Amino acid sequence: MAAPTLLIVDDEPANLAVLRNILDDSYRLVFATNGADTLAAAAKHAPALVLLDVQMPDMNGYDVCRRLKADPRTRDVPVIFVTTRSDVGDEADGFEAGAVDYLVKPVTPAIVRARVRTHLSLINVAVLERSYRDAILMLGQIGHFNDSDTGAHIWRMAAYVRALAAEVGWDADRATMLELAAPLHDTGKVAIPHEILRKPGPLNAAEWAVMKTHSRVGHTILSRSTAPIFQMAAEIALRHHERWDGSGYPDGLSGAAIPESARIVAVADVFDALSVKRPYKTPWPPDRIVEHIRDGAGNHFDPDLVRLFIDALPAMYAIKASWDDRETG
Repeated sequence: MAAPTLLIVDDEPANLAVLRNILDDSYRLVFATNGADTLAAAAKHAPALVLLDVQMPDMNGYDVCRRLKADPRTRDVPVIFVTTRSDVGDEADGFEAGAVDYLVKPVTPAIVRARVRTHLSLINVAVLERSYRDAILMLGQIGHFNDSDTGAHIWRMAAYVRALAAEVGWDADRATMLELAAPLHDTGKVAIPHEILRKPGPLNAAEWAVMKTHSRVGHTILSRSTAPIFQMAAEIALRHHERWDGSGYPDGLSGAAIPESARIVAVADVFDALSVKRPYKTPWPPDRIVEHIRDGAGNHFDPDLVRLFIDALPAMYAIKASWDDRETG
């Protein structure tokens, strides 16, 4: 694997030499001595990280950093200031300009290497998280590939899920996991024939029996991973059609035996599904949807969740409006 490229910027050759001696054995190094050359080198070499002096002849490092952050090509490149300016206000100015770290000269080699490694590892984590989200997006869309909606349903519903989880009292990390897991709830629909998914009318008994298999299929697919997010997604896929009174499928679970994750998704899924057009129905008006969910408390839905959902309706309507704007835009 090629060594990451670092762009080192200082108008003093001696300072460049110090950083070269510290970093040359582990990284590919590119150098610049002023602001204009820094911007050109960043665009040309696509560095993984920039070590940037503050005091330079043409423009100061803060302005250079702001220019890098304003350019789509370089805005995600971390910048570490390396400077003699050590006042608290100077450091605050550096972070305000967009830097991720601030080192004061004279630098200590071990600290420079450690800070560079740390920020490069954070880049790798961010790339991995982006890949993780992309994989979830693709899996979620597979579950709706033959369905009639635009695909926005799964992400709109996930936003409702996160908001409702917060109302329930889930902490931020767990609510985020639920938000990412929820879009995979219909992964098993990949096994359902196109003519059933897009049938413009009620399903007959045989078709309905086939449709109901999607919950177990989704669970089988998602439970192959031991990652917590996919374990939660598998749980939701299997249980989001269970009903509070035990009349749901696939196993007729009732009450608190249904995982809370699936109970939350059930409310959010119905709220969103009724608000959009499908081959077999027109969108319901909001007051009718709310009344339907309220009527389902204690039979279809967890009554405590319904109460919290009703309390959170302003937030739910705001989420819907935001997604409507995205789709029309």
